[in-house]
Amino acid sequence: MPTEVEELVEFLHHGNTQIRQVACEHLVGLSSDPNIFKKPQLVPIKDLKLLVRDYAPIAKNALTILVNISHDAEILKCLAEDDAFVEVLVKKITNPKEQAADEIAMLLSNLAKSDHLERLITLKRTLPDKSISTSPYALDQLFDCFVKGANGSLNKHANFDYLSYLLADMSRYKSGRDHFLSKRSYDGVVPLSKLTVFTEHKSDIRRKGVASTIKNAAFEVDKHPLLLSDETESHDGTPGVNILPYILLPIAGPEEFPEDESANMLPDLQLLPPDKSRESDPEILATHIETLLLFTTTREGRDHLRSVSVYPLIRECHAHVKDEGVIEVCDRLVQVLMRDEEEKPVVEEIDEDQTIEEVF
Repeated sequence: MPTEVEELVEFLHHGNTQIRQVACEHLVGLSSDPNIFKKPQLVPIKDLKLLVRDYAPIAKNALTILVNISHDAEILKCLAEDDAFVEVLVKKITNPKEQAADEIAMLLSNLAKSDHLERLITLKRTLPDKSISTSPYALDQLFDCFVKGANGSLNKHANFDYLSYLLADMSRYKSGRDHFLSKRSYDGVVPLSKLTVFTEHKSDIRRKGVASTIKNAAFEVDKHPLLLSDETESHDGTPGVNILPYILLPIAGPEEFPEDESANMLPDLQLLPPDKSRESDPEILATHIETLLLFTTTREGRDHLRSVSVYPLIRECHAHVKDEGVIEVCDRLVQVLMRDEEEKPVVEEIDEDQTIEEVF
């Protein structure tokens, strides 16, 4: 005889709406165990995919279950490699009235762990509501949901914070970094420049995903001039990203600096208020410092960081943050900034064949 749990799972495809709803509600609490939904032959997963398009309460519970179990490799493959299902998710999240948009954002961020989701970068699809995006590309549409939707300003039911993790995973690919660092024809903006304002956002999820996306983009060494430039328009018509203030501000605390050190700092870093707080998450802090370390892979980058007095900021961060990871990366950056140029650099030129994980 089937167990009570097995009966609940079978009810996911029941013809009665109320029974499906009750089954979903009860299974949310059991979704810490992916194996419940894998027999027979992943049929419950197929049922949950269909329920994502059911009535709003059922769809929300189905999405929550899928979020909870999508870390399982077999289930991840079943979901991420189903292009029709991914299209359903993108269509729903780009609907400004979608009640489960944040659950979809969580699920998409989980599915982005699969390399199959790289296709989002070049995928063309139907234009969504013009309030969302005017680009036909799926990644642009998701990017615009994330940027415009902060704090519920696009969809009153969602803040889209978890899309920051999807963007970070897309930036693991060369095609994703090229996408984020090239001016888009539909709005004339370099996508990465839209993310800079979120490095000090109140959401730690948003800050963490954005910090990782920026760091991954910095692996494109030939784009360092674009990232570091504060010019409104370069010779090829592409505006500079001016990334440094947005990386350095989270690193900076309330400390005062001697005039000879502060005079050369970027304007945004001068005369900070006495209640200025440093990034509270050591992982995010270390990520920003690793980004600075990537900028030191060229002589031009090292000279630029020295010219704007980055060293004093790192020195104070090192002195006030008691986290081994932060201290270690601060030490590495200080060694680069304070050494003579004739010495061997701490960070060698990045090999194009190296993965992000191999460098850090």
